[in-house]
Amino acid sequence: MAIRETASADGTSIVYRVDGEPGARPLVLLHGWAQSLQCWGEEVLGALAARYRVIAVDLRGHGYSGAPESGYDDSKLWAADVAAVLDAESVDSGAVLLGWSYGGLVLCDYLAVSGAAAVDGIVLVGAITSIGRGEKGGRVGSAMRAAVPAAMSEDPREAIRALGSFGTALTGQAAGNGVASQALFGASLSTPPRVRAALFDRAVGHDDLLTTLEIPALVLHGTADTVVDVSAGRHAAELIPKATASYWEGCDHGPFVEDPQRFVAEVTGFVDGL
Repeated sequence: MAIRETASADGTSIVYRVDGEPGARPLVLLHGWAQSLQCWGEEVLGALAARYRVIAVDLRGHGYSGAPESGYDDSKLWAADVAAVLDAESVDSGAVLLGWSYGGLVLCDYLAVSGAAAVDGIVLVGAITSIGRGEKGGRVGSAMRAAVPAAMSEDPREAIRALGSFGTALTGQAAGNGVASQALFGASLSTPPRVRAALFDRAVGHDDLLTTLEIPALVLHGTADTVVDVSAGRHAAELIPKATASYWEGCDHGPFVEDPQRFVAEVTGFVDGL
């Protein structure tokens, strides 16, 4: 494992972790809103790194990456963040981009700006692909609606209650997920409130991108997702010409937490089939 840092177009520090053999296919992991590169868990990262060169990124404003005062509404900057990591790792072909939740939007930002020359396929996990009023690719679920706007508050009492209401939404009801739930809750709290708010203060639609996407995609979404409604995943799957969909019955927002082995199996099955 190596922790590395690069600079985006506006100078923002982007921190990322690299696991696996240098010559293996690059698999770039983009986490969700108010999370970090640690969200995937060591079991998933280790299993994926046994087959691929796994590059797990801290999005701007999250984890150890820089948190500028502005720019969170700019698709070009989100795209530049991903491009900076790919450039730093000399990835110019063969990559697979995997975006969870808000990471799906960042993934689309990158493709919309930079194209897919360096990318062989994408994986959307409980992901949004657009954001803003009326965007079908950005429809949120009951847990997300209940948490907003208190989850963006600088008042710790309000924020803790709101983010705590996510509870098992990120981890599911399975026994033994308490440690993961606390870790994800901690990552949410450590994300600056202004960043939590800024990520939703934008509007962008990527439906045109999805309909013209020429690379394969795996859309993986829980049918009981209370953070990003499953209809957002179905919308993406219907638009992407070469999409394969996997809907997990009864699964909430964190498939890789609820069933890490199944998650790794489905991702590797897709990637190895490219």
